[in-house]
Amino acid sequence: MEAVAEHEMSVVLSSHLVSDVERTCDYVIVLVDSRVQIAGDIDDLVASHHRLTGPRRDPATFPAGQHVISASHTGRQTALLVRTDTAVRDPSWTVSPLGLEDIVLAYMTRPADAFRDSRPTLEVLR
Repeated sequence: MEAVAEHEMSVVLSSHLVSDVERTCDYVIVLVDSRVQIAGDIDDLVASHHRLTGPRRDPATFPAGQHVISASHTGRQTALLVRTDTAVRDPSWTVSPLGLEDIVLAYMTRPADAFRDSRPTLEVLR
C-alpha cells in the first residue's frame, strides 16, 4: 500500500465488506446484475445521501432534484433514503446522515425496474 500511495497508483478492489471499502478506498462503484447502480467519490456519495423521516407522503411529489432511492411507510410515517445535491428545507422532515453501508444496501436492494439516476457515473478519458 505504501507504493500505491507514493506513486499515486490506482488499485481495483472487489469486496462485499463495505467497511473495508470505506476505510481503504476513495471511489466506489456498486454493481447489481453487472450494471452500475451508483459510482462516485465516497465522501461525495455520503454527503449527498440522507435519510428523511416524517409524515406519510408520496415520494413522487418530491422536488426534481431529490431522487428517492428507497422508501418505507407505516400508517402515519414515511422513511426515505434520498440523493440530493441541495439541502432539504422542508421542516416536516427529520434529516439524518447515512454511512456508506446504508447507501450501498439501498442501491443493492432496489427493484430491477427502479429508476436509475440519469447523471453520468463513469467518464472515459482518451
